[in-house]
Amino acid sequence: MFETKSKTIPITQLMVKTAYRKVKKNQGSAGVDGESLEEYQKDLQNNLYQLWNRLASGSYFPKPVRSVEIPKSNGKKRKLGIPTVSDRIAQQVIKSYIEPALELEFSDHSYGYRPLKSAHQAISQVRENVRKKAWVVDMDIKRFFDEVDHELLQKAIDRHVEENWVKIYIKRWLECSSQQSDGEQVQPQGKGTPQGGVISPILANLYLHYVLDKWMIINHPNIPFVRYADDVILHCETQEQAQFVLKSIQERIQSCKLQLNEEKTQVVHCLSYRSKRKKNMKRKFGFLGFTFQPKTTAAKSGKLFLGYDCSISQQAKSRIINEWKSAGFYRNSTMELQQIANQENPRIRRVMNYYGKFNYWTLRELFEHFNFRLAKWAVKKYKRFKGSMKKAFYWIRHIKSMFPNLFHHWRYFKYL
Repeated sequence: MFETKSKTIPITQLMVKTAYRKVKKNQGSAGVDGESLEEYQKDLQNNLYQLWNRLASGSYFPKPVRSVEIPKSNGKKRKLGIPTVSDRIAQQVIKSYIEPALELEFSDHSYGYRPLKSAHQAISQVRENVRKKAWVVDMDIKRFFDEVDHELLQKAIDRHVEENWVKIYIKRWLECSSQQSDGEQVQPQGKGTPQGGVISPILANLYLHYVLDKWMIINHPNIPFVRYADDVILHCETQEQAQFVLKSIQERIQSCKLQLNEEKTQVVHCLSYRSKRKKNMKRKFGFLGFTFQPKTTAAKSGKLFLGYDCSISQQAKSRIINEWKSAGFYRNSTMELQQIANQENPRIRRVMNYYGKFNYWTLRELFEHFNFRLAKWAVKKYKRFKGSMKKAFYWIRHIKSMFPNLFHHWRYFKYL
């Protein structure tokens, strides 16, 4: 792509090209310069050459990150810091360089943003643990990405990274200002790593490796726990043990300049047929878009028993339904059914692939809502239904019997 030259820093052309491909695959919005990935690709050869030249010579300095706010399920907003395309590629170069060594250090309890680890693996481990332990500490760290202390993070980096040029670039990203929507430049004040940066997740994992993972293994080796980024679930034998561990972790977290979110942190009783009912105790908790709670379950013998398992959370259901509402296909009578399927099947597949991994039948109610939207579209499009939703539903079921694979979810729910 561009000519090889001898440089001070051992960043190769291949490293930059490989990083670009990963950034391209992940897509993302434009940064403060307003340059999208598509615009960056118009002069790709020169752009990558300039980036490589600056990275390999030590003259690379990042631009401010673009600060945006996205709504959360609780009505509040989460701040994201979006780097420019060039900065995302540069961060990917360094991330790929340090990741293999750090992966050897990270705990098996950590699942978030790691190669060969996934949210489904984390959820599977929690499902296994709640069947063995009757108590859970559901822990949430308050504004974690905004509160990561640079001095403590730098100590962790120094322990595992020898190359000064890597440390310099990481320091530049940490000290990079953020540009608000009104154009104001805000300095990080010695803390925070932008949630939205390519390198932020691995730095967050390194920070929490020492703050929590390694500390738990040393101080509470008999307490199973699962961490996905800053979402943590701990499993205990008794209520007393759960409260003791929670208090101990609160002290540890505070000593590392972080705080637990008291509104979201809770001790939960995983009520099932194996455990005795405790009065005035919370019985459910959320984790990665799923809700864990007591459920009536059928054994192979046909007998019913009280189990404890997960299903899609109500917040996730509401978000997906709102996405269907925003898509607005049910209001567009000019669309054909095949067009609706082509538009919505990618979204339906994502929902099925993620939330259908465990107890997919619990998605039935969600997709009944989707079929209701289809019926509204049919009533609007075909006058022969005379506004009758009942007739529209009969027609949809007839179409389903003839073309069971037209919509991705139809093949899973025979009687939907």
